[in-house]
Amino acid sequence: MNIVVLVKYVPDAQFDRHLSGPGHALDRNESILSELDEYALEAALAVAESRGGAKAGNQVTALTMGPASAAAAVKKSLQMGATAGVHVCDDALAGSDASATSLVLAAAIGSLAPVDLVVTGMASTDGETSIVPAQLAARLGLPQVTFASSVQVDGTTVTARRDGDETTEDIEASLPALISVTDQANEPRYPNFKGIIAAKKKKVTTLSLADLGVAASDVGASGSLTRVTDAAPRPPRTAGTIITDSGDAGIALVDFLAGQKLL
Repeated sequence: MNIVVLVKYVPDAQFDRHLSGPGHALDRNESILSELDEYALEAALAVAESRGGAKAGNQVTALTMGPASAAAAVKKSLQMGATAGVHVCDDALAGSDASATSLVLAAAIGSLAPVDLVVTGMASTDGETSIVPAQLAARLGLPQVTFASSVQVDGTTVTARRDGDETTEDIEASLPALISVTDQANEPRYPNFKGIIAAKKKKVTTLSLADLGVAASDVGASGSLTRVTDAAPRPPRTAGTIITDSGDAGIALVDFLAGQKLL
């Protein structure tokens, strides 16, 4: 079984985020593998292991798109257990929106054919659009199941559970298919010493747009359907309202909540 997991190199949420340049691009100096993509990787590894792992021909390929520094996302994926990595790296990719991103990722997955299952996180922690999985499924002509809280593969059928506020759905799709998983799907494993050492011997393929047959004009700012026209820093937080109890604190609290339309 050939499984492809999308992984992304995103700014670390522990640090403040900054936009820079004329296109208001996100500064990615302090970046890590997206935490939400770790759940996707764990789901893929669990499926592969349930079928006998790499020794039985089950391959998990971590695929990323981004600058040279994005190779770190693939590296950690390999340390966690992915069997191979693919890094699409090209200067023309800078400024690509979700549509242009899905175009490139679809071409990259096509180059790895045949692919039985594509697994993604439920969103990226930088853009947070949650639309790339659906766009990618449409470009590849695959059935999709999004926001899955569990994934199982039996033969040529993938079954996913989707938990709503009031209901839970069990959805089946025939392979090949695309699945996006939530942060409730599993508990991602930590890279251990054995995995870190083994990752050094695993194959990582670097691809350019030319390798994929994608024109530079179809990606980046020129090939994107959306762009950021303006941006400003978030205003600093103001001091909150302090209610001092002088005998009427309860009334003051109710009046405040009512004024905020919280009652």
